[in-house]
Amino acid sequence: MATEQTSNQYKPDYAIAPGESLKDLLDSSSMSQAELAKRTGRHVKTINEIVKGKAPITPDTAIQFERVFGVPAHFWNNVERNYQETLAQLEEQARLETYLDWLANIPCRALMNLGLIPKTSDKKIMLESVLQFFGVVSPDIWEIYWKEHCSITAFRSSKAFEADYGALTAWLRIGEIKAETIDCKPYNRKRFLVSLKQIRGFTATTPNIFLPKIHKLCAASGVALVFFRELPKTRVSGATRWLSPGKALVQMSLRYKSDDHLWFTFFHEAAHILFHGKRDCFVDFPENQDSSVDHREEEANEFSSNFLIPKRELAAFVASGKFNMDSVIEFSEKVGVSPGIVVGRLQHDGHVSYQSMLNSMKIHFSWGS
Repeated sequence: MATEQTSNQYKPDYAIAPGESLKDLLDSSSMSQAELAKRTGRHVKTINEIVKGKAPITPDTAIQFERVFGVPAHFWNNVERNYQETLAQLEEQARLETYLDWLANIPCRALMNLGLIPKTSDKKIMLESVLQFFGVVSPDIWEIYWKEHCSITAFRSSKAFEADYGALTAWLRIGEIKAETIDCKPYNRKRFLVSLKQIRGFTATTPNIFLPKIHKLCAASGVALVFFRELPKTRVSGATRWLSPGKALVQMSLRYKSDDHLWFTFFHEAAHILFHGKRDCFVDFPENQDSSVDHREEEANEFSSNFLIPKRELAAFVASGKFNMDSVIEFSEKVGVSPGIVVGRLQHDGHVSYQSMLNSMKIHFSWGS
C-alpha cells in the first residue's frame, strides 16, 4: 500500500551543468580552456560551450577528458546523464503545474484511501501519481485515451442522472489493473455459453460458493471477471469491454447489493460479450434504464431476463396469479434460480410492489473489509 513516505522523495529544483565540474578541474590544474582545446584537438569554442553548459559532454569527449585529466570517462558520462535527466524533470514539473486544476475531476481522496495512489497533500506529487495510476503522460492524453481507446457508447446521461466522468474512468482503470492479474484462456464463445449455463445454477448459492466458481469458469472462457465497489459519483453497476481480441473484461460494482441486481447485471454484461462488438465499452447505469438510446442495451436486457427466467415458464407463473413466498420458492426451484431473482423480475414487470413482503426474499450482499 502506498504511504506518505513514498511520496516525499527529494526532487531538485535546479540542475548543475557538467561544465561546472570541468571548470573546477581546469582551475585546480591551472589549465586554460585554450590549452585543453589543444590537448583534445577540439575547438576552443566547443570547450567554452561545454563549460557554459551550452554543449553536452559526448561519450568520445568523456574519453578524451579521461586521458587529459585522469578522471574516468564514466564520471563525465554520469554527470552529463544526471544533468539531462534533471533538466527533463524540471521541464516536466513546470509543464505539469499547468494541469493541477485537472485533479478536481479525479476522485483522488478515494484512490488514496484505497491505496491506489500515495497519500499526499502535495498537488504536484498527487498529479504524477494519478497519471501513473492511469498509465498516461498527461491529462490531455488521458482524455484522448478514454474517448478513443475505450469509447463509452453506453455512457448515457439524462436530466435526472449524470455520472462523474473522471470517477468513472478511475473505476474502469481499476478494472483494467485487476484484470491484468487474471490469467485467462483465449476467448471461446461456445465455452462461454456453456459456462453461463453452469453459472446460472449458482444463483441460489452464497458468495463463498459462487464467487470462486464463476471466476474460474469465466477465466477458462477468456473473460476476466472483476468485482470492485463503485467510487463516489460513479453510480455504475457494471461494465464490459475487450482488453485484447482474446480477453474480455466484465467489471461489476455490486450496486444495490441484492442478488437479483447482481445476476441480472452479470448476464447483461455477458450478452455484450456474446453478441456485440469488441471495440466499444458498455457501461451500465441502473438509474438510467432507457435502452432505446442503444438497441444493444435492449438486446442485453432481454438476454439477461430470459436467460435467468425463460419466457414460457414466467408467463405460466404470472397467469396463475399466485404470488406468495411458497409459490415463489416453488417456481424458483422449478426454473433453477434464486427466489430473489424471481421477486426482482415480478417487481420489474409490475406484478408485485417493491414494498411487498416478497422483497424480503432477496439476498443482500456486503463488501468485506
